[in-house]
Amino acid sequence: MEKYVTILGGANIDIVGKPYDNLNEYDSNPGSVKISFGGVGRNIAENLVKLGISTKLITAFGDDYFGKILKTDLNNKGIDISTSFTFSDSNNSIYLALLDKEGEMVNAINDMEIYNKVTIDLIKDKVDIINNSHVCVIDTNIPIDVIEFMVKTCTGTTFFLDPVSTVKALKIKHLLPYFHTIKPNRYEAEVLSDIKIDNILDLPKVTTYFTNQGVKRVFISLGREGVYYGDKDYQTYYQPKEMKITNASGAGDAYLAALVYAYINKFSIEETLRFAQGASYLTLMSEDTVSTSMSVNNIKKILQEMEDGKCIKTI
Repeated sequence: MEKYVTILGGANIDIVGKPYDNLNEYDSNPGSVKISFGGVGRNIAENLVKLGISTKLITAFGDDYFGKILKTDLNNKGIDISTSFTFSDSNNSIYLALLDKEGEMVNAINDMEIYNKVTIDLIKDKVDIINNSHVCVIDTNIPIDVIEFMVKTCTGTTFFLDPVSTVKALKIKHLLPYFHTIKPNRYEAEVLSDIKIDNILDLPKVTTYFTNQGVKRVFISLGREGVYYGDKDYQTYYQPKEMKITNASGAGDAYLAALVYAYINKFSIEETLRFAQGASYLTLMSEDTVSTSMSVNNIKKILQEMEDGKCIKTI
């Protein structure tokens, strides 16, 4: 039987606005607006398929226009959604984001109420599917009681966590020991550990807190400043080269997909970091939330270019 990854998380419509110049608050800003398919779980699933990993997505769809076109797109991309739920009385989830002119997110609103319809009674039918998967990735759009049921019931798989946001991260603090790998940003890491990160000297304390909880690998995203990562035996800080960012909104999803790929292929933690950075670079240079260039070969190529100094530097 072919090994596969299961994603338990969000799939939604992304509406992203980006100004041509500096963003003026409380005003109408000339710029571009793009509508696309998104959601943390969905984006991770698409990246994994592009990396050659068979992937099942368990999510909630609305029985509306957006839900129908989202399902069609997922089917066309080769992502298995046969185990997902469709709710006839709900609209599909929507994520609305505002970027600055450099492509960094300024603010966002998410309408994710549909995920509250995913209950333990519904998810019980998916236990065998999750247990038989090589890895199960959970994003915190899913209700906490469902997440808790899955991580405590499905002992046959390995769980990875994307906290999604500080608000949603709060609900899974007590479940950290069930996750092999977590990828919080600095703010999510603060709320998960109750340790304030004022500077890089605080990161070893936070990482050690997580590994003492039972987490095997920790990758704390620091945005443009890099990544602090480690396990119980090894910790270090990685600072990337400066580069031109086209769109930062999907880089974290590509990063987590690459972490899963690296785990399946038994990469060392340093090899894992390097591979995940390559996936992130490809996404940061793409207009799309999931890079059309995402592939194992292109990750290797971009890493070589970064080493050779061929990537475009920030002016």
